Amino acid sequence: MVAGMKWLPLWLLLACHLTAADAPRPNIVIILADDLGWGDAGCYAADSKIPTPNLDKLAASGMRFTNAYCPVSVCSPSRYALMTGAYPWRSWKKRGVLGNWDRPMISKNQLSLPGMLKKAGYATGGFGKWHLGAEYPTTDGKPPVGRGDFKGKGTNIDLQRPITEGPMDRGFDEWRGMICSSELLMVDGRQASARISHELYQPLDIAGFKDLPALNLEDLLPRASSQAIDFVGRRAGGKEPFFLYFAPYVPHIPLAVGEEFRGKTKAGDYGDYVHQLDHHIGLLLEALEKSGQRENTLVIFASDNGSQFETTGDGHRPNAHLRGGKWVIHEGGVRTPFIASWPGRIPAGTVSDALLALNDMPATLAPLAGAEIPAGAAPDSLDLSPVLLGKTPAEPIRNEVVMRASRPDSALRQGDWKYVKAGEKNTSEKLYNLAEDPSEKTDLASSEPDRLKKMAARFKSLMEESQQGGK
Repeated sequence: MVAGMKWLPLWLLLACHLTAADAPRPNIVIILADDLGWGDAGCYAADSKIPTPNLDKLAASGMRFTNAYCPVSVCSPSRYALMTGAYPWRSWKKRGVLGNWDRPMISKNQLSLPGMLKKAGYATGGFGKWHLGAEYPTTDGKPPVGRGDFKGKGTNIDLQRPITEGPMDRGFDEWRGMICSSELLMVDGRQASARISHELYQPLDIAGFKDLPALNLEDLLPRASSQAIDFVGRRAGGKEPFFLYFAPYVPHIPLAVGEEFRGKTKAGDYGDYVHQLDHHIGLLLEALEKSGQRENTLVIFASDNGSQFETTGDGHRPNAHLRGGKWVIHEGGVRTPFIASWPGRIPAGTVSDALLALNDMPATLAPLAGAEIPAGAAPDSLDLSPVLLGKTPAEPIRNEVVMRASRPDSALRQGDWKYVKAGEKNTSEKLYNLAEDPSEKTDLASSEPDRLKKMAARFKSLMEESQQGGK
């Protein structure tokens, strides 16, 4: 019996022993930030200079993970892992992020998280950023001009015809947002619906592009937020559970802070942007409460990779004490904040040091949702639902995770140890004890030759196995 618990009524004792299969299937909300650091939220870094009351409240109501990982320190591959339960180098895109008009990373017959849940009877809606490719109609039947580039082109794109093999063809009943930010298009369903003014990219020379309604970057977060809230409202009282994927383009650069949030933190525009995101997360959680759906909704918050900023404003450190950030193999690039809250099911106010990766989401959510994963699907996904539900497995469910940077660097975390294979020719080997040295300051490769050799061999074996497929 837990210390301090003298007695419990019979009904509560029975409730405590319910398994995931016995409980009502939860609504599932995944909030995926874009380039948010491990140390931005106050619940992760006490010295954060960004007020994040809603994320802190979410953590207090559920479980906060301290060893959660993005398999890659950039956008598209981490989103692919979340959506498929597979390491991204299993796809045709072995490294880096997708560019303009790129073909889908998720193949047509491959399991996707929204597709898995839709098949299980969930209503599915996505709002924000996809960045996993699509097939774009062209006026001449040829591939889009500049496919894979990041600036402009696409001159033969036909905006009057539907975009296929994107979010709507990978399991979403509803999609409103971007396929890729540098394409400067907002897509509702399968149709281009608006154009975006973006500081980093030039307007596109595509027939009909200038006829689309114009949106500033400042409009995107409030727009996606209101659409997500509307989706929640329309689900109230419905018989089927829902899956909501809220993926705002925040705090990715350019830092498009809304006027009412400017100067609200001591962490510069970056901090103001994170604070604004926290505000909209609060609005979404409030909508769940008001609609009577919060009690049976599992809310998960994470980021697709670390922040690209080392410091902002008055000495704020987005990645806290972790070394590096976006694009690199060090912890600041690949470790993500990860919060899970489900009232009455996930123990409130708990912290887990269990190893978890974004690619674990399909296997973890499937038993909670009454969904099935076909044989051979989600090959790199492990079921951490027992951990979420407050159980302590005799052995760690996940003992290792493979990671990559946008450059050639790769790594294997195994227990407390991290093996790094770095350099342009991938020949430099380093070894860190993250339990004693989370900032990766001391390379122990020379003092731990046996461990280095064993981890190098294991890394090689895992990479060889997971490089298969993706033609």
